[in-house]
Amino acid sequence: MGMVFTQSFKNTISTYIGFGIGAINTLFLYTNFLSDEYYGLVAFVLSAANIMMPFMAFGVHNAIVKFYSGYKSKNSINSFLTLMLFLPFLIVLPVGLIGFVSYETISSVLASENTIVKNYIWHIFVIAIAMAYFEIFYAWTKVQLQTVFGNIMKEIFHRILIMILLYGVYLEWLTADEFILGLVAVYVVRMMLMKLYAYAIRLPKFRFQKLDNISNVLNYALLMIVAGSIAMVILDIDKFMIGLMLEHIENVAYYSVAIFIATVIAVPQRAMHQIMMPLTAQYLNKNDFKALKDLYKRSSLNLLVVSGFIFLLIILNINQLYQILPKEFTGGLIVVIIISIAKLYDNALGNNNAILFNSDYYRMVLVFGVLLTIVAVLFNLIFIPLFGINGSAIATFLAIAVYNTVKLIYVKRKFNMQPFTLASLKVVISVIILSFVFYFWDFPFYPVINIVLKSLVVGLAYFIIIYKWNISEDISIQIKKHLKL
Repeated sequence: MGMVFTQSFKNTISTYIGFGIGAINTLFLYTNFLSDEYYGLVAFVLSAANIMMPFMAFGVHNAIVKFYSGYKSKNSINSFLTLMLFLPFLIVLPVGLIGFVSYETISSVLASENTIVKNYIWHIFVIAIAMAYFEIFYAWTKVQLQTVFGNIMKEIFHRILIMILLYGVYLEWLTADEFILGLVAVYVVRMMLMKLYAYAIRLPKFRFQKLDNISNVLNYALLMIVAGSIAMVILDIDKFMIGLMLEHIENVAYYSVAIFIATVIAVPQRAMHQIMMPLTAQYLNKNDFKALKDLYKRSSLNLLVVSGFIFLLIILNINQLYQILPKEFTGGLIVVIIISIAKLYDNALGNNNAILFNSDYYRMVLVFGVLLTIVAVLFNLIFIPLFGINGSAIATFLAIAVYNTVKLIYVKRKFNMQPFTLASLKVVISVIILSFVFYFWDFPFYPVINIVLKSLVVGLAYFIIIYKWNISEDISIQIKKHLKL
């Protein structure tokens, strides 16, 4: 767990820096420098691109992680990586041709409620391709167990450039339309830099030699298109459907702010996931189920401890945070609470996704994914007309709860392992008690000062409990190390 914790710690730091920059962009710069309409448009474009990304990648980024460690000879490795580089063109080229021929029809459907979307369909397509190849080149470095640079590019790089572009709008160097063009360029540049780094780690040698298990690789890649799409659907279908179903696209902007706040809880999982995926694949390829079970429990507990702390900071400070945001963006309190609970459940699963994606049971991800998609879409269709953006949050929570529970049960039955221990229950109890103790209590100061002071008090109380109960050995070691205990 040492390498996992070390790289995860570095990735967590870079991810939080990225989220800090993203918070400035999302909560303050977007809300003040762009009109609500254009902010909603940007959120819609990026959500649509995220949904398309797994199709454009052809499941290659997942296939690299699963199969790379199974190849031993240089020729087979080079042939495998060559296939991975060119496989996405089987989807990119036909989709581009269909988009060119049927542009008017597609744009009319997507712009049915908000006509401003009509002129930005190609922006979605290009960003989706850039995102896809970024993930492919990132996977290229993951299998070499080098994740830190890729995580910096994934979490920090584009947010800094977007901040610069937003200030360009504020200073009237750029129009809103030019800002969106710049946004496309940012994702393309990020992809190119990731490519250069991946090639520096391992320069490709193009080989078109037939692979022994080519059918398994292709079947897996095809299934991962669907599975990856499912993951993107649960992240972005809510914003996409709000843009399609509600008359004012500004609602996407208001919802995006609330979702961003709650999504901060997912940062530790995103950081640890980068190293857990290839490590889980190695354990499965070696049939080392003892190490896999240990990783499952440790990753779940460590993620639950860290994400539980972030959950507390969000829930206990949300009212103060909303006091410093523009008034029209402060109607998402219920969204923040509901999605925060869903994200906490996500983190508690540890490397559950990595086990399913890299095992022989990966086909079940397709079944679970179809179930999730149907549930998510149906719940959104039911709840958005009834409750607006709060309805979309309810739909997302219910879909995640069903999906995660099914995955937990399946891994338990097939591998006879589950991630939870008595320590997990202690963390949940600690979070509940501290939530009730501190929610209605605030310092009588300016909101920002209040947030800082309250966070320090809550953090001190929480980690004293974690340390005294010795809930997580890995986290206790880090506390002793940094506090010289």
